[in-house]
Amino acid sequence: MTAADRYSYGPYHEGPDPLAPPLDLREALSEIGREVMEGSSPRSALEELLRRGTSGMPGLEELTRRLWERRAEISRSHRLDGTLQQVRELLDRALEAERRALFPDPSDDARFAEMQLDALPSSTAGAVNELGEYPWRSETGRENYQKIRDLLGEELLESRFQGMKQALQSATPHDVERVRRMMSDLNDLLAAHARGADTEEQFAEFMDEHGEFFPENPRDTEELIDTLAARAAAAQRMMNSMSAQQQAELNELVGQAFGDPRIAQQIAELDANLRALRPGQDWESARRFRGQDPLGMGEAVEAMQDLGELDELAAQLAQSYPGARLEDIDLEMLERQLGVDARMDAARLAELERELRRQGLFERAPDGSLRLTPKALRRLGEVALRDIVGKLRSRKGQRETALAGAAGEPTGASRPWQFGDTEPWDVSRTVRNAVLRSASTGSPSVTLDVADVEIAETEQRSRAAVALCVDTSWSMVQDGRWVPMKRTALALQHLISTRFRSDALELITFGRHAATVDIAELTGLEPVWEQGTNLHHALLLADRHLRRHPDAVPVVLVVTDGEPTAHLESDGTAYFNWPPDRRTLAVTVAQVDSLARSGASVSVFMLGEEPRLAAFVDLVARRSGGRVVAPDLDGLGAAVVSDYLRGRRR
Repeated sequence: MTAADRYSYGPYHEGPDPLAPPLDLREALSEIGREVMEGSSPRSALEELLRRGTSGMPGLEELTRRLWERRAEISRSHRLDGTLQQVRELLDRALEAERRALFPDPSDDARFAEMQLDALPSSTAGAVNELGEYPWRSETGRENYQKIRDLLGEELLESRFQGMKQALQSATPHDVERVRRMMSDLNDLLAAHARGADTEEQFAEFMDEHGEFFPENPRDTEELIDTLAARAAAAQRMMNSMSAQQQAELNELVGQAFGDPRIAQQIAELDANLRALRPGQDWESARRFRGQDPLGMGEAVEAMQDLGELDELAAQLAQSYPGARLEDIDLEMLERQLGVDARMDAARLAELERELRRQGLFERAPDGSLRLTPKALRRLGEVALRDIVGKLRSRKGQRETALAGAAGEPTGASRPWQFGDTEPWDVSRTVRNAVLRSASTGSPSVTLDVADVEIAETEQRSRAAVALCVDTSWSMVQDGRWVPMKRTALALQHLISTRFRSDALELITFGRHAATVDIAELTGLEPVWEQGTNLHHALLLADRHLRRHPDAVPVVLVVTDGEPTAHLESDGTAYFNWPPDRRTLAVTVAQVDSLARSGASVSVFMLGEEPRLAAFVDLVARRSGGRVVAPDLDGLGAAVVSDYLRGRRR
C-alpha cells in the first residue's frame, strides 16, 4: 500500500472549521471595557458585545435579523388555501368531464343527472359531499373525484404525520386500512398513557408493528407524544390562520378523506388526546399570510412549524430570560432554518462567551453582580497604554538615573572593591577570585585577599508619589470626556504597576465631593447627574497621599473641564455655588500653595476652552510651578503620561 492510498481528501462537514482563525479576545475585551467605562455593568457590556458581535463575527442582532427575514419570507410568499384550490380544480375538471359525457345522451336519466349537477351547492365542500354517492358516467370524472378523496386523505395525514403524503401516493384500500389501524392503535396507546398506565411494552409493540410511519424513531411514549403534539398544534394554528369560510370548508371536506369517514374521526380523536397530554403547546395563536403561493395542508403545517421554530429561536437569541446563556440556542434548529453558516456564527459566539468567562475576565462581586477581574483591568490598561505609547513615539529620554549606592537595586553587575565602598559583596565572585588566585600560585589552601573582593553594583532609582485627580462632574459625561478620562487612568495605572512599581499612585475623583478609588471602581464608575467641581477636596486628598510618601518625588495631575464651583467646609460638608464663589476660589488656591510649599507642582489638563477656566488653571500652574496642557480628547492620555514621566525626573 502506498502513502497515497492511506489518505483521502475532501470538504470538511462536521463541527467548527479547524482552519478558522482563533478568537480575538483582545478586541472583545476592549469593546467590553469601553461599554463599562461608559457606565454599563460588565454583564450588560458582555450582552451588548454578543448582541453586536465583533468585526469578524456576526452578533445575535444579525442572526435575529436573518430570522425575521426568513419569517417575513414565509408569511409574505404563501397563502393557506392550496388544498381547497386543488380540490376546486379537480372538482371542476370532474364536472366538466361528466357534463361532456351526459350531453349526447338523450335519455331522461341523463337530463336528471344534469339537473343534479346544476343543483350542486356553490361551496366546494358542499359539492364534494353531495357527489359522494353520485353514479359517475365519465371515467375521467370518476378518476378526478377519487383524486379529491385521495388528496384530502394524503394532506390530512401529512398534516399530522411527516412524510405520510409521499408514502400514501397511489395508496390502495389495503394501505388506507393499515393507516386507519395504526391510528386506532396510536389512540389506544395515548389513552392508556393519559390514564397513567405503564405503556413501555405497549409502545414497543406499537413501534414493531407501525414504526414505518414514524421516521423520527421516537424512543418512548413521551418522545412520540412530543413529536406528534408539535405537528398537531401547528395544524391547529394553520386552521386558526384561515378565514372562517375556509375553516368551515376544510372541516367539511376532511370527512371525504380516502372516502372513509373513520380517518377523520381518528384524526379528531388523536388531536383531542394530544391536546390533553400537551396543553402547554401553542394551540391558539394564528398567523397572517399575505402571499400568492398556495400551500397544501401538509406544506402549510410545515410553514407553521417553521414559524414556531423561528419564534422559539428569536426568544433564545434575545437572551432576555434569567440565567440566559448562548449554549441555550438550539443549533440544529438554527441550521434547519438559516443554514450551516448561521449555526457556525452562533457556535462561535457561544465559544467567545465561554472563553471570556474561562479566561477569568469576570468575577462575582459580594452582592452577586458581575464585575471585571484585575486580570481584565490589566489587559484594558495594557491596550490603553499601547495606544498612548503610539502617540509618544517622538518623545525620547531616560526616566532613570543609574548610580552606585547602598540604597539602590542590584543591576546584576559587579566591580572590584575600592577603599570607601559600602556596597554589599558579591560573594560568589569573590570566592571564585580567591580560588583562581590560590590555584595559580600553587597554594594547597584557599585564602582570601583584599584583591579578591568584588562588590555588587546597584542602581539608584527615583521614586514618585503620584496623585491623579479626575473630574467626574456631569459635564464630563455630557461633552464626551468620560471614557477618555477613564482610559487615561487605566493607562497610567498600568504603566506604574508594570514599569515603575516603586511609585505610589492614588486615583482621586471629584464632583460635589472628592473620593479615593481603586482602578476597578473608577473603570466601573457610572455617570451621575451632579453639580459641583470640588477641586479643593481633591487637592486635600492628594496632599494627604503625598505626605504618606515623604521620600518620593511628588507629582499631582488634574484632569478637569470646569473651574472650581465647590469646596469643603470645616465640618466636612460641601459648599456649592454657580458662578464660582470667591471663597471657593480662595481655599482652592490656598491648597495649591500648600502643595507647592511641600515641593509638589500641579499640572492641569484642561478640557474645554472656557476663558474663566483658562485663567484659573493658568493661575494654579504659575503658583505651583506646574504647567497647563490643553489636549484634545485623543491626546489626553499621551499628555498625562508624558507629564507624569517629566514630573518624576525632577
